[in-house]
Amino acid sequence: MPDMGGEVIATRVAFLELKDERRLVQEGYELLDEKRVLLATEMLRQLRHYLALQDDLSQHEQQARTALDAATDAYGFDDLTVEPKLSLDEALVRSDVQAFLGIHLVEAALEEVGGVHRLRCSRCRKPAAAHGHSQAHRRTRRHVGLRGNLRRLAREYTRTERRARALENVVLPEIDVSLRFVEEQLDAVDQEEAVRVRNAAAR
Repeated sequence: MPDMGGEVIATRVAFLELKDERRLVQEGYELLDEKRVLLATEMLRQLRHYLALQDDLSQHEQQARTALDAATDAYGFDDLTVEPKLSLDEALVRSDVQAFLGIHLVEAALEEVGGVHRLRCSRCRKPAAAHGHSQAHRRTRRHVGLRGNLRRLAREYTRTERRARALENVVLPEIDVSLRFVEEQLDAVDQEEAVRVRNAAAR
C-alpha cells in the first residue's frame, strides 16, 4: 500500500493498488473461512468417533472389573496376585497416519502377534478377567489416538480462526477506510479540475 509517513497517498495508482490488495486479502479470508469449516466438520466427525469409542471402552472396563470381582470372590485376592501377567512384549502398536489440511491424524491399534497373547490367557485360571482387561487396553490405544487428533485439530482451528478474524475485523476494514479516503480525495481533485476547466473556458 503506497504511503508517506503512515498516510495513504491519494493517487490513482494507489487506488488501484489498494483495490488489488483488498481482492487478495478477501480471497485469503475466504480460503481461511473454508478451512475453518472443514476443520470444524472433521472435529465433529472425530468427536463422534471418540465418544462412541469412549462408551465402548467404558463398557469393557466395567466388564473387566466385574470379571475381576468374580475372580476375586472365587479364588481370593492372594491367589490372583500369583497369576502370570498378560505380557504385551510381542504386541504391535500400529499407527495409520493420514494428512488432513497439513495435520497428521493418527489411528492407533494394538495387534497381537502369533497368538501369544491368547495362548498365555488360555493357560490362566482366570481367563475372563484377563481377557476383559486386555480388550479394554486395546481400546485405550485407539482412544488415545483420537484424543491426540482432537487436540491437533482444535489447535489448528484456533490458529485459523484467529487469522480469519484478523483479516475480517482488522485488515479488510482498514483497507476499506483507505479506499474511501483515496476515492474522496480523487473526487475532490476531479471537481477542482472541472472547475478550473470551466473557468478557463469562460475567459
